[in-house]
Amino acid sequence: MLIKGIAAGALVAGLLVAPTAAQAAPSRAELALRWAPIHYQDVDATGSHALSGKSDFITRYDYDGNLIGRDNWDHAGQSTQAAAYYSVTETSSHWFITYFFFHPRDWIDHPFFETEHENDGEGLTEIIEKDGSAYGVLRAAVTVAHSDFYSYTPAGSTWTGGKETVDGTLQLKASTHDSFQHPVTAQEAKGHGLKAWPQYDINGDGIVYYPSLTASESPSGADDRDVQYQLVDIFADGGMWAQRNNTSLFASLGTFAGDTSGDCGVGTWSCTTNSANAPWGWDDGNDVPARGEIATDPAKLSAEYFTVSGTLSRTYTYNPYAGAAAALKQAAKTLPRTID
Repeated sequence: MLIKGIAAGALVAGLLVAPTAAQAAPSRAELALRWAPIHYQDVDATGSHALSGKSDFITRYDYDGNLIGRDNWDHAGQSTQAAAYYSVTETSSHWFITYFFFHPRDWIDHPFFETEHENDGEGLTEIIEKDGSAYGVLRAAVTVAHSDFYSYTPAGSTWTGGKETVDGTLQLKASTHDSFQHPVTAQEAKGHGLKAWPQYDINGDGIVYYPSLTASESPSGADDRDVQYQLVDIFADGGMWAQRNNTSLFASLGTFAGDTSGDCGVGTWSCTTNSANAPWGWDDGNDVPARGEIATDPAKLSAEYFTVSGTLSRTYTYNPYAGAAAALKQAAKTLPRTID
């Protein structure tokens, strides 16, 4: 006899079987993996600063085993194990996932009227609507290419342009390493501006990177079309956000420390210092959101950049950046608006 009040169970061979537990919600790491880009990196293997292409490989900011920003140009190529950094912030209506790709060098291979610099950090923020499914639905993304942001929506998105014009369609492709369709992004060689593929694309040599939570592979050479990069949480204990006041790594809040040591600037116009930014230092000087708000207040960015269908909550239920909001706002007022 089925006991009253346990109707959710089932009788199998005369035994009461408990109902299957609801599937657990994905962790932030799993969310980051689900929506992490398949990433096309154009590679230039020529010139004395190219290191046979290694200067265009993505890697960790501490790839050389230390937390010193001012020796990364000098140590470029010591490790090319692929990684990218992510942060997840959340409101009741959306997840916002920022991805950061690091290169030890922003470099050039021609001498006239162009500069290069130590460290290079560019990336994107994706906006994911909570629609009741485990991973939500991707509505839009904003990428960082030097001193400009570019906005994109995937096919079928209900979001359209707002105060900024949508710059193109965010393509999705199947990964060879999991069962998901991932957004596709691309970075140019040397300067590493980032846009949605194919607005940038591989031209000749290049690396195609695929996301992973565990694998951190090194390209076999300048032309390798299947390399896994490891996702690393910006908010991890001792991680990038925890190091934000480390003056050996950062020259100021959100700006990596970089100097002119090694051959940076040799044979070129110049080498600039302290010229690369973490996500909380990214800035497009021509738009409303302040320096860093693409990562620290992405709901504000979303409301400014897009016409949003449905609800867009501006109240965060999870945002570790918010604890440093006052310092970030003060930095935005006092620091020059520098971008990679």
